Amino acid sequence: MATSLLSQLKTMTTVVADTGDLEAIRRFQPQDATTNPSLILQASQQEARRERLAQIARDSADINEAVDRVAVEIGREISELVPGYVSTEVSARLSFDRQATISRAYSLIERYQREGVEAERILIKIASTWEGIQAAQELERNGIRTNLTLLFGFAQAQACADAGATLISPFVGRILDWHKARQPDADFSGSKDPGVKSVKRIYDYYKAAGYNTIVMGASFRNIGEIQALAGCDRLTISPKLLDELDQQAGDLPQQLTASLNRITAEPALDEARFRWEMNEDEMAHDKLAEGIRKFMADQYQLETLLGELSRR
Repeated sequence: MATSLLSQLKTMTTVVADTGDLEAIRRFQPQDATTNPSLILQASQQEARRERLAQIARDSADINEAVDRVAVEIGREISELVPGYVSTEVSARLSFDRQATISRAYSLIERYQREGVEAERILIKIASTWEGIQAAQELERNGIRTNLTLLFGFAQAQACADAGATLISPFVGRILDWHKARQPDADFSGSKDPGVKSVKRIYDYYKAAGYNTIVMGASFRNIGEIQALAGCDRLTISPKLLDELDQQAGDLPQQLTASLNRITAEPALDEARFRWEMNEDEMAHDKLAEGIRKFMADQYQLETLLGELSRR
């Protein structure tokens, strides 16, 4: 019997579930799981959670505490189903505030520890702004592991590696969206996908330069993008695409392999150079700002939901 694409992928890449859906995690048995404000909102809208969410909302000092308590509770439930990392995101509202991001990260870790989840199991997700990357650098120095997300450009990847981030989440599908909007008739299939090209460039650079930061492709639009990145350190995949991979058979060749040829890493970017490189990369500049706005829009919805539940 032919082996599924998902089974083959698991032999060369650590598969991560991009969801807060506990049933999907049970089914696909990933190593890790990631969440974000959009996924936490989806999980919070489940009717079975309403009574518990109302209790959290009523017992919290303010809406920020309520949001963090919800994220940690869902994260704790996920941690019981996966053996590896659980990623929990700092509020997008703090994307340009280094110190507030650091403080919120410590608060999340303390909440997890009170729930019996060790700090080593948690990746604090932070937007890959300059301030977010600098916050990650300090957190990593103090033993808190980070996942730098909303990563679209090479300058972000370079700065994250120099900061010593445990893991980065370069987005594939949103890069494709940007290019398709400008070139709707272009062929972006497979290895031609600009999001795939971006992750491959980052992966090749990290391995050749000797960085330990994990590359985890994210935000996929189709399984072709996943197949084109087979062999990447990690890939975080939605339940829908995990199901497609599980249902399909065929040969899945490894596409990414670490080069034995070493290079000297590029000089570390200072703030001015980082901001200039981001300004020059129109796609990365646009998608980072848009991503922060979209995550915050979903957090506003979650805050509204919790506010309504607190008054029940």
